[in-house]
Amino acid sequence: MKKQLLGAGFLLLSLMSPLKASATNPDQLYIFGDSLSDTGNTFNVTGGLTDPTKATPPDPPFFQGRFSNGQVWVDYVGDQLGLSPTLFSTLQTRTIPTQGINYAFGGASSGKGNLVVPNAPLPGVLEQVQAFAQPLLTSNQKADPKAVYAVWGGGNDFLFSNLSDSSQIVKNILDSVTLLAQVGAKNILVFNLPDLGKIPFAYARGVSSQLTVLSTSYNSSLATGIANLRTNPAFTGVNIIPVDINSLFNRVIASPEEFGFKNVTTPCVIGDLNNIASVCNNPDDYLFYDAVHPTTNAHKLIAATALCSIKFKTILGFSSVPDTFKCGGFGTLEVFKPKRKQYYNFPIPNFNGVR
Repeated sequence: MKKQLLGAGFLLLSLMSPLKASATNPDQLYIFGDSLSDTGNTFNVTGGLTDPTKATPPDPPFFQGRFSNGQVWVDYVGDQLGLSPTLFSTLQTRTIPTQGINYAFGGASSGKGNLVVPNAPLPGVLEQVQAFAQPLLTSNQKADPKAVYAVWGGGNDFLFSNLSDSSQIVKNILDSVTLLAQVGAKNILVFNLPDLGKIPFAYARGVSSQLTVLSTSYNSSLATGIANLRTNPAFTGVNIIPVDINSLFNRVIASPEEFGFKNVTTPCVIGDLNNIASVCNNPDDYLFYDAVHPTTNAHKLIAATALCSIKFKTILGFSSVPDTFKCGGFGTLEVFKPKRKQYYNFPIPNFNGVR
C-alpha cells in the first residue's frame, strides 16, 4: 500500500492549481539561502539575461536560473500559498514587492560572501538577512508578521571552504534567525542539512565520512540552538519552525522506490557548472541532478516537508519528520493513489494564532 501511494506520481504539484492566498494564509514569502533556494539571482548577475548558456547555472541543462532540472521548493511552496516572491536581483529602486522577496544566491556561504562565484560581491545568508533587516531598523519599522521567512544555508561552507568545525556556521544561521525575530518576523522556517556525506560530491571526492560527521554535528548544534531560542522570553510569540531535511533525505535514500526514484547515489549531470560532460535522459529517476543539487522531483518532497512542518508547527526540534501518513502524505499537498485514481487533499496551514 505504501508503494502504491508513494510511487509514480507521488506528489503531483506540477499538475495542481495554486491555492489562492486567503486571510488564513501567509501574505508574503521571504527566502534567505543558497543554490537550494535560488530561483534566479545568481543566474541574473552572472549574465543569464544576455547569454544563459554561460551563466551560473547554465541554461540548458539547468532550468531558468535554478540549480535543478525544473522548479525548486520555493516555487512549489509559492504555488501552494499563491505567492511569487520577487527576485532580489530584479528589485528596482522604490519598488515595493507585494508577495515577498527571494534573497537566496547560489554559492552563498552561511555568513558573508559567496563560495562559488567568489569574484562577484554576492551576499551570504547572514548578509541577505541584514539587507532585509537594515532598512527596517533604520526607519524604525517592523517586518510583516503574517509573512513566512525561510532560512536555509551552511552546505557550501562545508563543501567548498574546508571547514573542520560547524560552530561558526551554526552561529551564522542562529544570528540570521535572531535578527529576523528582532525586526518583527513571527513565522520563521529553519532548515537543517541533509547528510552531506551521502551526496554524489562526497562520494566522488572520497570525503563521505568526514562530511557525514560535519553535517551531523551541525544539525545537532543547530537543533540545540533553536531550542534555546524558543525558550528565550525574548522570542515569545515568534514561531520558529524546524524543517527536517536530514530525515527526509535519509528516508528517501534508504527506500528510493517508495518515492519514485531509481538512482540516489550518482547524478544525472556529469561534470561541474563550468564543464558539463553529459546529461542523462531520465532525470525523473534521479534524486540528484548534479553532484550537489537535487532534481525537481526531490524539490517537491522538500516543499511538501516544509509545508507539513508549517502545518504542524513542529515544536520538538529536528528529532523526526512527521510520518508520511500522519502528515497526510507530507501533509499539505494533494497526493495521488494511482490504483484508486483518487486525489486526497490536505489544507494549507492556518496561520491564525501563530503569533
